[in-house]
Amino acid sequence: MQLRAFPPFAGFLGLALLLLCLAPAQAQLFETKATQAFMIDADTGTVLFSKDADKPIPPASMAKLMTMEVVFNAIKSGRLKLDDTFVVSENAWRKGGAPSGTSTMFAKLKSAIRLEDLIQGVTVQAANDGCIVIAEGMAGSEDNFAAQMTERARQLGLKTSTFVNSTGLPADGQQTTVRELAQLALHLWRDYPDFYRYYSLKDFTWNKISQRNRNPLLAMDIGADGLAVGASEAAGFGIVASVSHDGTRVIAAMSGLANDKERAEEARKLLDWGVRSFEKTEIFAKDEVVGEAQVFGGAKSGVTLKAKGPIAIFLPITNRDKLTARIVYTGPVAAPVEEGQPVGALRVWIGDTLSQETPLFAAESIAVGTLPQRALDAVKELAIGWLR
Repeated sequence: MQLRAFPPFAGFLGLALLLLCLAPAQAQLFETKATQAFMIDADTGTVLFSKDADKPIPPASMAKLMTMEVVFNAIKSGRLKLDDTFVVSENAWRKGGAPSGTSTMFAKLKSAIRLEDLIQGVTVQAANDGCIVIAEGMAGSEDNFAAQMTERARQLGLKTSTFVNSTGLPADGQQTTVRELAQLALHLWRDYPDFYRYYSLKDFTWNKISQRNRNPLLAMDIGADGLAVGASEAAGFGIVASVSHDGTRVIAAMSGLANDKERAEEARKLLDWGVRSFEKTEIFAKDEVVGEAQVFGGAKSGVTLKAKGPIAIFLPITNRDKLTARIVYTGPVAAPVEEGQPVGALRVWIGDTLSQETPLFAAESIAVGTLPQRALDAVKELAIGWLR
């Protein structure tokens, strides 16, 4: 693996590519009491913060994001309509309704409820009865619906998220990660703009009982408009939230907080830092050469590299010395090399967080070299190849 590194980004003109060993990990730019946290820029998917983001955790009520994804996907594909009605079974009423003592929309036993109302019960009130009613209506049983949730998670590229029920209530084998929760929230925002709005509703009334949205950030006037909270004995208090401020939207997922007060405060601080502490800066224009990769057995010793388009990074407004970038490729690259051939990637770190990765391609073709050129490269490989 070859690493070619940029020095810290004090300026962008005249950036020199240096062959360096991988530098030691640096400290995070932000500290949080959450045991797991992950935050991305919604427009580009750039990672702005990561802390133990891939540790499996029970999703608790945050599992309802996947429940809604299955529902929204069914509506978008035409398999369901908002005016479709579902009947409240005794199982849904007992397990998730008033007798359950859990979050509920207080749906009446055997009543028929419009899908749109069930959606609002779930997105605003985290209604367990609403989830189970939907699951039974769509798949015949909650078990069948949970299997659909897991299958849909895999289709979306979520490799860890596994669901056993539609509610997130404790169950063996049910797990997710804060990274995948944030990625799921990003998908909901991008792919279902007509339905995402339900997450920003301040309250919802059903069966003459009005309940405020369980997301504490909506009342803070910080630009929050979703998504979900959850809590479990195993993982503590968690949240998946999105904030939009001055044209920048960030999405964060957190877990392992001590109580609902700490959850609200830590989420507010992380999201506020995310929208205020970075500026998007273009460092390479379209078709601009980014760097060079070493070539083995070619007419030239190196091939220039470029991206498919311009490359922009999210630059910390302060602590700019914490940002580093490296061209990473497996090499040397064997000749012949065709223009447009995938070669490696430009990786950008903010502190010790891998923030973004941009694929790089050969900007030129390199033919096979002469016999003396190939022989010289072979000698070089014998001499220094083992150092990589």
